[in-house]
Amino acid sequence: MGEAIVFTSGKGGVGKTTTIANIGAGLSRLDKKVIMLDTDMGLRNLDVVMGMEDQIRYHLLDLLENRCRLKQALIRDKRFPNLYMIPAALRCEKISDYETKLYTLVSELKQEFDYVLIDCPAGIDDGFHFAVSAADRAVVVTTPHISAVRDAARVLYLLEGMNLSRVDLLINSYHARMVRKRDMLSDRDVEDILGMKSVGVIPLDDKVIVSQNQGVPVIAFRSKAARAFMQAAEAIDRPFVFPVDLDNEESFDTDNSILLKRGGCGYEA
Repeated sequence: MGEAIVFTSGKGGVGKTTTIANIGAGLSRLDKKVIMLDTDMGLRNLDVVMGMEDQIRYHLLDLLENRCRLKQALIRDKRFPNLYMIPAALRCEKISDYETKLYTLVSELKQEFDYVLIDCPAGIDDGFHFAVSAADRAVVVTTPHISAVRDAARVLYLLEGMNLSRVDLLINSYHARMVRKRDMLSDRDVEDILGMKSVGVIPLDDKVIVSQNQGVPVIAFRSKAARAFMQAAEAIDRPFVFPVDLDNEESFDTDNSILLKRGGCGYEA
């Protein structure tokens, strides 16, 4: 049986959808059968990032309301073996009413797929609880910005009370030069604040923007971000084997100078 992994963040704009697209493509390259579910009702973006917006006939809500069959809602990515997607609906008035149906759907998908990757909406309201309700594991995506780390801390606190077998951390948009100048939190700073090791550190890379404009995951390009996403996919597939840093220069100890200036980042209720 497969696993359902929700990708969440709390804060919007940290690259969560880009992350799930590239992790999905990376897992597919590892010969895993993967399906990505976009649960961000009203603001779907996964289809755009994957360049599949012209292929949509049905969406997740159609499937949950039995207006179509599973095969009709699936969109297959011809560029990556065994990679599929189901897009979100453009509107949904009360998403919490569909939690049981989502759980049933994901349970069925786990019989056929190695991984069900769930793209969670930003925030911690009903959309968050809807997406997490069907997951076995979670990946919290953040950036080395103090506001994003604080929101990630809050999400981690909420996930502690949920029935998840594992919660991982992924750091996106990492700028090594700013870290060297002590203008940005380092990966070690973020890990220390959140109290956990990361499964991947994705460097800031112009190729990410280029890939999004072309509707192709950056993992198809030759770039630092592509290598980092591939290593993160391997770490997620083998969660007890941590990847080696891309370059030693990209992990720096800033002796928490930024953190000390800001006074910490607690996530108590």
